[in-house]
Amino acid sequence: MDFKDVLEYYSRQEVKDEIASYCKNRWVAIEGFERGGKRVFIRYTRRRTPLIISDSDDVSLILNRFRFFKPRTIYASINRYRRLKSREDTDQPGNIVESTPIWDVDASLESWEYAVKASEIIVNFLDKEGVNRSVYLKWSGRGIHIHIHEKAFSEDLLKKHNPLDVSFSIVEYALRRTKDQLVKLAEKAPEAGERPLRIENKIDIKRVFTAPLSLHRQLDLCCVCFKPNDINDFSPEWAHVKNPRHDPSWKIYEEGEADHLAEKALAEIGGYDGWRETPKISQRIVVEAKTPAKVAAKEPAYRKIGRFQVMGLLQAARYYLIKGDIEKAKSFGLNRAIFYAWAKRYARDRLVRITKKPRIEEAGTRIAKPMYEQVGNETAYLSPRGWFVIGGTEQSPEDYDRQIAKRIESAAISYKDAWEASIKYLSRFSRDVLLDQQRFYKEVYVPVRDRFHILVEKMMKDKKENA
Repeated sequence: MDFKDVLEYYSRQEVKDEIASYCKNRWVAIEGFERGGKRVFIRYTRRRTPLIISDSDDVSLILNRFRFFKPRTIYASINRYRRLKSREDTDQPGNIVESTPIWDVDASLESWEYAVKASEIIVNFLDKEGVNRSVYLKWSGRGIHIHIHEKAFSEDLLKKHNPLDVSFSIVEYALRRTKDQLVKLAEKAPEAGERPLRIENKIDIKRVFTAPLSLHRQLDLCCVCFKPNDINDFSPEWAHVKNPRHDPSWKIYEEGEADHLAEKALAEIGGYDGWRETPKISQRIVVEAKTPAKVAAKEPAYRKIGRFQVMGLLQAARYYLIKGDIEKAKSFGLNRAIFYAWAKRYARDRLVRITKKPRIEEAGTRIAKPMYEQVGNETAYLSPRGWFVIGGTEQSPEDYDRQIAKRIESAAISYKDAWEASIKYLSRFSRDVLLDQQRFYKEVYVPVRDRFHILVEKMMKDKKENA
């Protein structure tokens, strides 16, 4: 298609309406070409603010604004945001209002039937988990994207969990539960050049997927949506640009329908693995048929523990050795891990201010005195329930289990072994070191922050040899 044909296609009112409906409150991206034919991906305006589409007229405005690059494809983020006025807005976890769980089934026009079969496996799993009205699929041109509508989660659930944690956990959880079926299917799928059948979790804070009715970046096909009850009738012919068969009922959802599945997934997976304070761990399931005879289902194999988890674990062990309260130790461990992650990101002078004892402030006519606890020479605030708190958020033992313990398990290391190793390691140091904030950081944490997994493995090896 020439660029004038592209503009003509996007001038259709039904096309603009569907794109705008999907893109509203999402971070938008467009793909085109530079003068030499090189692909270009545009996500910001010339003023360096995120691209957005708020209504159907914005579709034409964006295409014309960047017409020099001959834009062809429109994408939108998996996240929906409270505001999108600056680059920083896209990085703030608290600015994410909703997030769409999406499974990426990558294939080709030659192997499209296997993409459909793979999608059916995931859709059937979701149906068994009670999620069906809020599910829809998109044929992107060379594969299928399976969506759970972002409004299938109740406000109560999203008050307790970041929406991105929810979407990541659900996608990963479903892939783990359907892995064996997907592997068997991948064994049968034909090899299609450089595009084998591939099913994976691509959830990321800045991830975008093709908008409904957007053109494919290479093929003269458009992205069409359909509901699960049409999955067995689907054909790539539905994506023909001249007369696409597109189902606008992708907008249908049932609020709260996916809450139960979300709670189960969060309990096992623990949330998104790419937050800044929690370095990525290779835990994602990927099913890919590289040749007809060889199928790879990559499972967690990365044993290194992230610095955030090491800090949380060691701080919990430190508190336990000093005060002997295991539940309070968990709260303290997570609290200190968050504190140091925050301190690393922001200015050091703020670190000095936040470590001072809480100031007594007036609340109306009454004086509210914040509660805190002294651990050695550092002060940590307490919530009314007695758990440690930072930034107005309480860190409970359950939060520790999800953000520290389960992430350690994801690194293929038993948390029980990691805890035992941390107690044994800290026992080498004097009580004076454990009570001193700076000495603990420099003498205890820093030497093992990138090699704690080696310490655990050595301890287990010694334990086995001495058994």
